[in-house]
Amino acid sequence: MASSWGWAGNMSSIASRIYFFLIILQIPLFRVPCRSGMCTTPLEVTSSQLVANDIFPVVVMKALLYPGAVANGMINNMTIPRWDNILNIYNLTNVKEASPLTELQRLEVLAGSYFSVAGALVCLLKPGRMSMFGTLLVIWGLVKEGILGKPINTDPTKAVYVYPTMVIALVCAFASVKYDAKKITRSAPAVRPIAKPLQSSAKSKLK
Repeated sequence: MASSWGWAGNMSSIASRIYFFLIILQIPLFRVPCRSGMCTTPLEVTSSQLVANDIFPVVVMKALLYPGAVANGMINNMTIPRWDNILNIYNLTNVKEASPLTELQRLEVLAGSYFSVAGALVCLLKPGRMSMFGTLLVIWGLVKEGILGKPINTDPTKAVYVYPTMVIALVCAFASVKYDAKKITRSAPAVRPIAKPLQSSAKSKLK
């Protein structure tokens, strides 16, 4: 029994690490309009919102985007992008002047992207449910727009698209949730035996 729970804990750690690399290396999971144009990862959606509102310093956003920029540069043209050119690569230089309507119409995708990025970072220290909740929010936002047609999109170049890698992210998000067997067994109420009086004592009381 202990070995099975230990194996489940190892699987949770592996799944959380895979989910972290999916997010931080910016593996395309979906395609959705955002302030910077078309975003394909939760980190791009989050970065466009944070840079536009000056919530975090630009150095922090560059540090989050740089690993993915290096990975994409090595895959596409075997070059490492410059640190000073990160905002230009992701079209974030003029993102403050863009209309926030595109993101306000997709609040589920925006909120889910926030939770996905935060969950990927937190899961390195302690696996939790934040990444699972964020991934489900993103999927619901994409399903609502793709199937229900809300908001209405008449431009085919800005159509919502879900990549097959979203399935991997969803599986890793669920598998990264770690359940503590000791807490489960402790929280279970103990069944107390009901004491029955002896027949002799009951008869003596009646006398």
